[in-house]
Parts: sequence; structure tokens; C-alpha cells
Amino acid sequence: MWERIRTAIILLVIVGAAMFATREPILMLPLLLVGAGFGAFEWSKLMPSLEQNPGSYVPPTTQIPTKPAKPIDYMYTLVMLGIVSLLLVMAKLTGSIASWVFFWLVAALIWLVAIGWIRRYPNNTQAWYGKHLYVIGMIILSSAITAMYYLWSLSAWWLLYVFVLVWCADSGAYFVGRKLGRRKMSPHVSPNKSVEGLLGGLATGTLVVIGVSFGLLNDWSMMAIGLFLLLSLLTIIMSVFGDLFESMLKRHAGVKDAGALLPGHGGILDRIDSQLSAVPIFALGFWAMKFYGLI
Repeated sequence: MWERIRTAIILLVIVGAAMFATREPILMLPLLLVGAGFGAFEWSKLMPSLEQNPGSYVPPTTQIPTKPAKPIDYMYTLVMLGIVSLLLVMAKLTGSIASWVFFWLVAALIWLVAIGWIRRYPNNTQAWYGKHLYVIGMIILSSAITAMYYLWSLSAWWLLYVFVLVWCADSGAYFVGRKLGRRKMSPHVSPNKSVEGLLGGLATGTLVVIGVSFGLLNDWSMMAIGLFLLLSLLTIIMSVFGDLFESMLKRHAGVKDAGALLPGHGGILDRIDSQLSAVPIFALGFWAMKFYGLI
């Protein structure tokens, strides 16, 4: 427990300093690239190996040690960093984030399809567990990193808002689900997550949204605030499926954690699984509201 708390404090200090110490990207950008690199490396190690039958199912009770790193894991990490860097440079040179928005849209479609994969797990694994997950990983990781940078470039407080929104909703879901949880959302993926817990998370998240909305009353219309509330609730719902999708990957790979970089927490993916789906969805909706002049 103390190891987990100590790691969390260190992470809060590092991330907080990168977000708020300066408006120049000299801290935030390297932090995001480091996160993208480690996230890609961990993602690659969860993928089927060249010798593995992609559709083979590993019972979730079997804890297989994380497979040793192979050249493809390092190559995948370098390609991932190259894609993120290219997206950032293109936006800087052209002054447009159209390529980012495209990635956010594709990622949103992937997450919608992933909901079906989660609902049917462990049946029909051939439909999703295969080499194409390498491409999917590149898209969702790139969309998450660029979305984080976009929100931070608007204001560090907007990025913090999404983090706090997901954290509070997750905490509300945990406590409500623990006391009242009866109907399981996906018992084969995460037996502890329940429909009651999700409703509790939405209720907790709504309190956060209402609190923030009071500060926007003088600047935004009621329509904009209403859309902001809907976007925030959608962000919470999608964050749950980001968590479930990573849990599904780990269960299929037969591992407890995606990595061991963060003592007491696992790997980078174990910490940002909910954010992988939440941040791009929020960034896409927020960008659309700005594009159409609603805020």
C-alpha cells in the first residue's frame, strides 16, 4: 500500500509540474512522448507473438509472466514515437490540427467497435485478437497523446478537468459498486464492475461537471453548458470501456499488469487505460463545440 501511495505522489508531482510549471511545452511534450513510448512498448508485449495462434484463449486464472521483449517491441515503440512526433510537427508547421481530429474520429469508431468485443468476450476472440491490434494501438495511443496536448495547449486546467472527472467517476463507481453492485457489466473481463457502479460514477462525475459549470455561467450559453454536461457524461462512459478493453487484453494475454514501471501500479497502460478512451472523446467534442462557435 505504501509503495502504491509513494508512486502516486511522485507521479502527481511530475505530471503537475509538467502541466503547470510553464506554458512552454519544454516539460509537457517530453512527458507525453515518454508516456507514448512506454505505452507502445507495453502494448506491443500484450499482442500475439508471431508463433501464437491469435484466437487462442488463455484462461484468466492462469497468470503467465509477461513475455520477454523482442525486437518487434522496440521497433513498434520507435514507430509509435515517429507517428506522434510527425502529428505534432505537422500541426506546428501547418497551423492546423486536422490530422489530430482525424485520429480522434477513427479512435472514437474503434472504441465503439470495442464495446461489442468486450460484451462478447471470451467468445469470438478471432474477430479482435490479431495482428491488426498493432495498428489499433498506434491509433488510440496517438489520438490520446495528441488529445492531451491539445487540451493542455488550450489550458492545463482543461486537461486536469478530464483527469479529475475520470478519477472522481472511477472512485464513485468503486464505492457504489462495492456496496450496491448486483448486475455485472462484463463478468468475464472485470467481475467487479457493475451497472450500479457505472451509475454511481456518472452521479459523481455529474457533481464535478456541475461544479465546473458554475464557473462558466458568465461566459457560456445554457446550450453550451448543456452540451458540455452531455460530453462529460459520455467521456465518463467511454473511460469505463477503455479500462475494460485493457483488462480484456491482459486477461487474454494471461498477465496481471501491462508492465512493471510503476511500483504498486503496474505499467503506464495500467494508469492511463481509462484516459486512452476518455481524453480523445472529450477533445473531439470540445473541438467541435469551438469549431461551431458554441464556446
